[in-house]
Amino acid sequence: MSTLNEAPLLEVTDLVRHYSLPRESLFGPLATVQALNGVSFSVSAGRSLGIVGESGSGKSTIARLVMALDRPTSGRVSLLGRDLHALPRAELRSARRDVQMVFQDPYGSLDPRQTIARIVAEPLEALGETSRAEQREQAAQSLAAVGLRTADLDKYPHEFSGGQRQRVAIARALITRPKLIVADEPVSALDVSVQAQVLNLMQDLQQQFGVSYLLISHDLAVVNHLCDEVCVLHRGVVVERGTPGRLFAHAEHPYTRALLAAVPRAEPPAVPA
Repeated sequence: MSTLNEAPLLEVTDLVRHYSLPRESLFGPLATVQALNGVSFSVSAGRSLGIVGESGSGKSTIARLVMALDRPTSGRVSLLGRDLHALPRAELRSARRDVQMVFQDPYGSLDPRQTIARIVAEPLEALGETSRAEQREQAAQSLAAVGLRTADLDKYPHEFSGGQRQRVAIARALITRPKLIVADEPVSALDVSVQAQVLNLMQDLQQQFGVSYLLISHDLAVVNHLCDEVCVLHRGVVVERGTPGRLFAHAEHPYTRALLAAVPRAEPPAVPA
């Protein structure tokens, strides 16, 4: 657990990302989409921050910029004090050991032609620091950490259920022992009955390995289950931030209240008079 004097694990400062659109005519103006407009937040070691908002609010853009898969128009993404977008290519590759990602679709993110051993060991192979035998051994350890068996190493993604495939994706993210995992809608493609199992697994892994999560989600219940703090994103701007308990009970911004009002609630059947 971090102390008040420790620097944040992840610090995002005044992040801006604008995308240019094709011109509608040869001499027409160059239009832009303002995906992010000055977003700032931080994540401490061993903690979880949720980014919530509707589709198009800029959530996935944040995920790509934190993973250094895209470059910001301006602003800074610092992991362990290093500006990721200012690092030389070799140093950025090394820095990826400390930040990994879990994607939304557990089937689409796993190569169906590769065995689970190759899939889980992929980050180690990219780093190029271990032998194939060492990669397999560490892949087995990662599978065990997410509740799968060593015998699963030689299977293929289609042999697993959706929840098991997401466990494989989490094992792949975990294999470098990262400080931060970016989870982009990690349970939205799963059955409701499986979602809680995967979220509980993520909590257990956080306690075991001290990993931090940046959780991208539109589901307020998921964020409430996993996160210590929440940022509400609207049109590329953080409009409200706080603990789930405070935010969901005493939301101040109209957009946050609108999100909460849109959450479906089960109503008991009316009792005949």
